[in-house]
Amino acid sequence: MTSETVVLTTAEGPTPAVIAEPRWTARGGVLVVHEVFGLTDHVTDVCRRFADAGWRAVAPDLYHRQGSPVFDYTDSAAAVSLRGRLAGDDILDDLDSGLMVLAESGTAVDRCAVVGFCMGGGIAFHAAVRRPLGAAVTFYGGGIEDGRFGEPSQLDLAAALQTPWLGLYGDLDRSIPVEQVEHLRAAAARADVDTEVVRYPGVGHAFYNDARPDSYDAAAARDAWARALTWMDAHVPK
Repeated sequence: MTSETVVLTTAEGPTPAVIAEPRWTARGGVLVVHEVFGLTDHVTDVCRRFADAGWRAVAPDLYHRQGSPVFDYTDSAAAVSLRGRLAGDDILDDLDSGLMVLAESGTAVDRCAVVGFCMGGGIAFHAAVRRPLGAAVTFYGGGIEDGRFGEPSQLDLAAALQTPWLGLYGDLDRSIPVEQVEHLRAAAARADVDTEVVRYPGVGHAFYNDARPDSYDAAAARDAWARALTWMDAHVPK
């Protein structure tokens, strides 16, 4: 497995991204959508994990229009402030650029998944509404009831999902109440594609991020990762 930082071509200029290549023929492609803190080392490591599992992974820097900052995990206020400057169409352009790179390297768009974490989890959901990808996975993505990036809320959009979608949430996540998760489960069930919501009791936000010891939960992280890979393998065409 190899990983490198590359530059994608977008309508608004060059976009940094991380790409990780598997050692053998790729099972498919996956767009990794970063947290509110930017294109962190953890996100790069997640790309490598997907490559280790056989997937060609690419993570675009969604903050390139703002100078590509990466925030410390203790600086959530600044990160959230910058998130408010993102626009849904710009984000989709960046994701499309990542899909083009995957296609150019031999992975067709219909053999790609999108997986997002934190802010990226909500973005992965919106991508699953706007694009017919093979699979989508949301790790604790906010914006269920409140629209973000100039887009409607996830509840308003759920019935229009085009991509099979899996949502993974911690019951103790103060930013995503359990009631909202259950409302989203019901709304997504009306879509014409497979959907599933999994809740983890006793864990909070960012339970998958092992670079954050205050949030990480090893058992939930292992289970969620296994579920994500299983979902992708079940729904992305071979």
